[in-house]
Amino acid sequence: MLSAADALARLKLGNQDFVNHVADSDTLAGLGASAELVQEQRPFAIILGCSDARVPAEIVFNQGLGDLFVIRVAGNIVAPSQIGSIEFAAEMFGTRLVVVLGHTQCGAIKATLDQLQQPSEKQSPNLRSIVDRVRPSVDALLRTDLRHDHAALSAAAVRANVEKSVDQLGHSSPILEHLIQTDGLRIVGAEYSVETGAVDFFSE
Repeated sequence: MLSAADALARLKLGNQDFVNHVADSDTLAGLGASAELVQEQRPFAIILGCSDARVPAEIVFNQGLGDLFVIRVAGNIVAPSQIGSIEFAAEMFGTRLVVVLGHTQCGAIKATLDQLQQPSEKQSPNLRSIVDRVRPSVDALLRTDLRHDHAALSAAAVRANVEKSVDQLGHSSPILEHLIQTDGLRIVGAEYSVETGAVDFFSE
């Protein structure tokens, strides 16, 4: 299994290839189901990403079937099921890199900011559960001058939400904490640009 540093380097190279439209016969587009994949999976990175249809992790990192263990949920939020999924992959497969992947123009971020700035009682309780998990990461931003600049506020909120999720994963699971302290697990934050296709690992 790759170390966290090597896994991160592989993701960065894969994204660079994606941005440059470089195809590889070993990536998702070049692979069908194989006998090896039927028997086992050995993902070298765990991705907690957003459900947004524009951000499929395997494609934006130019990886193949079985390479990534991907958990997708609106707003790349951290809840017990996401933590449990990450614990499972880290323990079962020995995967040593976790990436929390946010993205520009995130609908969950927009829904949270809209709810905080113009509260509505009509919001679905299920959607509100997502908003409530994003809220702590953006509340403080609304007390700054960013509240007067919607574009800047949204951009800052995306990154703040990623950083909050990274922090939660590192401190809300005894299993993950132990792996971080003793076995080389790393949790990093990144932002995908829907405008350019590039991933910025801004919280390593």
